[in-house]
Amino acid sequence: MIEFDRTKKLAKIRKMSLREVNDKAQLGTNTIYNWKSKKPGSDALAAVAKVLNTTTDYLKGLTDDYVLPSKDSNQADLDDDDTIFTFQGRPIPPEDLKIIRRLLKNDDDE
Repeated sequence: MIEFDRTKKLAKIRKMSLREVNDKAQLGTNTIYNWKSKKPGSDALAAVAKVLNTTTDYLKGLTDDYVLPSKDSNQADLDDDDTIFTFQGRPIPPEDLKIIRRLLKNDDDE
C-alpha cells in the first residue's frame, strides 16, 4: 500500500526507523507494518504524519509535496509598510529600506 511505502521512504529521509515512528505515534505493535496489506485508519495516519512532519495527503499519495509549509515567524513581506524591519536591534530607516527593496527586486524604477 502507498501509505506504507511513503511512510517508509519519509522515515528514511528523517533518519528514523519504522519502529521509532510507530512508537512516537503511539500506535500498537507493528501497526505501520500492517499497512503493507490494509489501509490505515485516519487517526493512525494523522499521528504518523505529525511524527514525520508531513501531511496525510502526502502519505495517501494525493500529493508529492512531503514538506509542510514553514511556520517561521521571522518572515515578513518586504512590501508591508506596517512592518518595522530591524537590523541588529535597530529599526532600518525608510530611506535605507527603499534601497534594500530596490536591490532585492533588482528594480531601477524606485
